[in-house]
Amino acid sequence: MQKSKLKKRALILFLSLCALIFLSIGIYGFCLTKVNDSDEIVNFTVEGGSSKIKIVDDLKKANLIRSSLAVKIYLFFNNDIKLQAGKYELRRNMSASQVLNYLDEGKVVSESVKLTFVEGKNINDFIRLIVANFPYTEDDVKEVLSSREFMRELVEKYNFLTEDVLNGNIYYALEGYLFPDTYEFPKNAGIKDIVIKMLNNTQTKLENLNLSNNDHTIHEILTMASIVELEAVSEEDRRRVAQVIYKRLEMGKGLGMDVTTYYAVKKSLKETLTMNDLRTVNPYNTSESNSGMAGKLPVGPICNPSLTSIKAVLNPSDTDYIYFYANIHTHEVFFANTYEEFIDIQREVG
Repeated sequence: MQKSKLKKRALILFLSLCALIFLSIGIYGFCLTKVNDSDEIVNFTVEGGSSKIKIVDDLKKANLIRSSLAVKIYLFFNNDIKLQAGKYELRRNMSASQVLNYLDEGKVVSESVKLTFVEGKNINDFIRLIVANFPYTEDDVKEVLSSREFMRELVEKYNFLTEDVLNGNIYYALEGYLFPDTYEFPKNAGIKDIVIKMLNNTQTKLENLNLSNNDHTIHEILTMASIVELEAVSEEDRRRVAQVIYKRLEMGKGLGMDVTTYYAVKKSLKETLTMNDLRTVNPYNTSESNSGMAGKLPVGPICNPSLTSIKAVLNPSDTDYIYFYANIHTHEVFFANTYEEFIDIQREVG
């Protein structure tokens, strides 16, 4: 009888123990499930040198896990999991194992800024884009871009940058040299870092072109390309505009291209040029009324040209035009061999 009671107690104890184990496993499993169904993004940072215990406690404080104890037990049995430092975007509907997987694989938030600099824009446009995405003011950026010391360093560093860019009449030494493209910069990039990355890209692009066969300097090529960029859209029209530039320089005539006047007087292409603007004596203004610019290019580029425009200057069309008229509304460009034809086009197109 006594033995029977002992057996029954042992059985009850065993079953209770089993039930406790299963209950503990169930609770443990539940504690590793998602906190809730919300897909709310929570920014979570793992500081360098933090212990696993501290990281788990921080996850609990951020309400990203149900139980810090359960997660610590999980990590004890999975000690190969590494919790990497960095900034993460986690969600409350992630399970503990998903959270730990993110930290283990180091799926940190991208610490970079992606910017697209559009061809045909000038440095002031580029400056505004930088200021809108970095903690700098326009004055901060302009101070760097106007630093003679920094410009001289760049002239020594890059063979495509010559003393031409140090001409005191140039508004911005690097106008035309910052290649329009999409770039990815670190969020903490300095202004000089941004400039150097863009110049590195310019160097790569220019190295792939045959510049040695042209009688003009790189500075002159980029200056012509910047005019071509603003005057025409299609590849063929750009090659024809380039041909007109060469022809007028050869003839010793003023280029007479309004886009240079806009830049000279610092007006947007959407504004209207006045007669005073056209008559402005300025080393950028190639208006026919500025006789001192006859047969000359502007002192420097008036925007940052695309590769297509640079190639157009290197490979102008095999035509003999002297004039062209660009319709800024339709982007059509009309070419003429005589002044009379040019005037007729102006009257017809308006």
